[in-house]
Amino acid sequence: MKRSGKRAPEAGTRALLDGFAAGDPAESLRLGDVFHGLGDRSFGMLLFVSTIPAFIPIPGVGGAVSGPLVILIGLQLLIGLRQPWLPGFIARRGPHRHAMVRFRDLLAPWLTRLEKLVRPRATGLLDHRIADMFTGLLLVLLGLLLSLPIPFTNFLFGGLLMLFALALLERDGWLMGLAWAAGVIAIAIFGVLSGQLAAVAARWLDMLM
Repeated sequence: MKRSGKRAPEAGTRALLDGFAAGDPAESLRLGDVFHGLGDRSFGMLLFVSTIPAFIPIPGVGGAVSGPLVILIGLQLLIGLRQPWLPGFIARRGPHRHAMVRFRDLLAPWLTRLEKLVRPRATGLLDHRIADMFTGLLLVLLGLLLSLPIPFTNFLFGGLLMLFALALLERDGWLMGLAWAAGVIAIAIFGVLSGQLAAVAARWLDMLM
């Protein structure tokens, strides 16, 4: 699927985070504002910011916030939306800028190294409709796993979701391929083998029927 629309200048991920971190530290960064003007990369930035709560070191908090947001983003990719959509009560909320500063500073060494490696390439793995559907499906399943009370997995799923976000942000199809492979492995190990993901899916199907 080719997403249309005016493309913004291709600032790197760290430059985008610097922009979001600038300003009054007490001010909230509304989720509805993080993807405006980013064109093809809008889903990547929304996924990036939505994953941040997964790194909050409080059991049961990060996954409960990030999981549903990741599921929502995945569903939109799965059904083929061209731009992200958020309900108003979610779009008006988001992390404080001081939290963005801390998160940016925490990731700065890693982002500096990654931005030397990742770049726009193999974009067919990002723009094709089937690729979007596969990415969306994996995000839905990973979001479900992140929402489940599986001990010591928030950082793991958060890091994996960051790979998806960076692949979308930097337009790197090779990185997306790596994220796909890692996502399938994680779903197989923590979802299918543990049986928890299947149980949640079965409950959802029962509710819909």
